[in-house]
Amino acid sequence: MMPLDEVVFLLDVDNTLLDNDRIVADLDEHLGREFGRESRDRYWKIFEALRDEVGYSDYLGALQRYRIEDLTDPRLLMMSCFLVDYPFAKRLYPGAQDVIQHLGKWGPTVILSDGDVVFQPRKAKRSGLWDAVEGRVLIYLNKEQMLTEVESRYPARHYVMVDDKLRILAAMKSIWGDRLTTVFPRQGHYAFDADIIAKFPPADLTIEHISDLLNADLPTLLGFSEVGRHGAKQ
Repeated sequence: MMPLDEVVFLLDVDNTLLDNDRIVADLDEHLGREFGRESRDRYWKIFEALRDEVGYSDYLGALQRYRIEDLTDPRLLMMSCFLVDYPFAKRLYPGAQDVIQHLGKWGPTVILSDGDVVFQPRKAKRSGLWDAVEGRVLIYLNKEQMLTEVESRYPARHYVMVDDKLRILAAMKSIWGDRLTTVFPRQGHYAFDADIIAKFPPADLTIEHISDLLNADLPTLLGFSEVGRHGAKQ
């Protein structure tokens, strides 16, 4: 049986540690420049349809579907290179790696992300996040449905989940309840969508930037739980 930690910190990637909106903007610019507006718009239409179908963003899967429509365009091969070789480390939010180190003083830090089996791990690896959490990386299709698996791999009395999507935080809170502290960094377009914000309950802790966690201490992060109210090892 794996040892039980007092607290495990779970960290999302896109728009939590990594400025994914900026990456998407760069991809959009690249598509428009290399393929033209019509082809760029067609790619994004395929991308959105695929995301509705599978429940997560699949940039390479959308490219594969786009390719089926035009098997003769060799430029598509270079588009895959743009995605795979993108300098993700340049898009880390300021202080992201410092936050991982800061939280790691109190318990294991684990990347918990949604995504495909190729591009999302590549993003975590090339950004430096994979190494920052010492290889503790979990990537699922719908992570909020995989909490039993998460718990079996990283058992703990309490969890702290940092994610820019209130939907994810609310779903996890409904399962783990008082064993989970939810942290909502207001970064990325989902975090400012008024309809989404109105639809879900607020997180336990809302911050403006991921780097704000550098000012958080363990009692603050556990103060929303029974563990915090009765004390925890520090």
